[in-house]
Amino acid sequence: MGKYFGTDGFRGEANVDLTVMHAYKVGRFLGSYYGKEHKAKIVIGKDTRRSSYMFEYSLVAGLTASGADVYLLHVTTTPSVSYVIRTEGFDCGIMISASHNPYYDNGIKIINGNGYKLEAEVEQLIEDYIDCKEDNIPYATRENIGRTVDYAIGRNRYIGYLISLATRSFKDIKVGLDLANGSATSIAKGVYDALGAKTYVINGEPDGTNINRNCGSTHIEVLQKFVKENGLDVGFAYDGDADRCLAVDDMGNIIDGDLILYLCGVYMKERNDLANNTIVTTIMSNMGLYEALDRKGIKYEKTAVGDKYVYENMMLNGHSIGGEQSGHIIFSKHATTGDGILTSLKLMEVMLESKAKLSQLHKDLKIFPQVLVNVRVKDKKAVQEDAEITKEVEAVSEQLGKNGRILVRQSGTEPLIRVMVEAKTEEICKREANRVVQAMKNRGHVVDK
Repeated sequence: MGKYFGTDGFRGEANVDLTVMHAYKVGRFLGSYYGKEHKAKIVIGKDTRRSSYMFEYSLVAGLTASGADVYLLHVTTTPSVSYVIRTEGFDCGIMISASHNPYYDNGIKIINGNGYKLEAEVEQLIEDYIDCKEDNIPYATRENIGRTVDYAIGRNRYIGYLISLATRSFKDIKVGLDLANGSATSIAKGVYDALGAKTYVINGEPDGTNINRNCGSTHIEVLQKFVKENGLDVGFAYDGDADRCLAVDDMGNIIDGDLILYLCGVYMKERNDLANNTIVTTIMSNMGLYEALDRKGIKYEKTAVGDKYVYENMMLNGHSIGGEQSGHIIFSKHATTGDGILTSLKLMEVMLESKAKLSQLHKDLKIFPQVLVNVRVKDKKAVQEDAEITKEVEAVSEQLGKNGRILVRQSGTEPLIRVMVEAKTEEICKREANRVVQAMKNRGHVVDK
């Protein structure tokens, strides 16, 4: 990770960690970088945060000042930006979003011309330019100044693409959608309505400050209650920029990313569509998933946490499905990044083609109890390098033995250390996780609330 760019772009509190001047300079650099041999053509999407409009205008100012033409998708999802870049010949794209973070945060995600996250070496060049005291990029003048184009049609083409992927009509299927008051509000309901579903929406009225607030994939309990109270067949919850999806089955059970990988992977294997008979996971995936895949004779690979690492593995080895427990699922035949709405459509396909309720399809997968504690700390690196903390983690690992595991890692987007423990009982998980958290407190790493 660089000074500004983490695992998922440049993210921070709006006008505190990430300012309009940062956005302007990102625009200035990209317009120049991609415009060396031709007039750069760059597309921008944004989520529903109040500050997204501010950053959009700042980026446009920087890009056009460097001579780039800018195409605005307006409120849309991260995967839709990726799709438009890949299919319509843009040099790169920008998504303004802080994903699942609270409304006062925001982020700049840069996507390259192949529809994938920007290369680390280019991110480093942007950081160098941001920190340079002298502006060495010339301004465009006269007819070379860039222009701005309303490009809502690009988002509409993406909607049409999603609809085209459905294998059956959703007629008479009662589907609940939790749109997280975010990007999915511009796309998801239209897709499900067009496919014939009886669509029930919650958290679909963004006001600029309610994105992810007690809703969406980070608060799945809201959708659980809604599905059970309304007798729905299935429910899907997205995050702020809709590159994640979690589901709720007809019984109100949570279907997280591990379960989605299992259900889709088994379905794909049955249809000879699972490339290399392999699913790509991260080290955070549940031990129960691996046991279930072993029983089905499906191979798996493990990467570091982050959908960028999952996709890199998939592309390097030719795998067709991979993802994270958090709901970032990648279907390489259809997309180059996690796509929440696409994932929900794929789960619908599994249900409809199997002619079974979602609750009936995951009975043979037993998830180990798992506790994840997010600890806000003063310095993530200092925690990871503290020998006493390392010693405590090793002691917990030895205590759990083969009946569990502990993972302690830095968040790539927030000042958090994530402590995850899996074990035979939730009581053991909580006890061992709290043991490590207490050690962090004792060592003075934890920020007082």
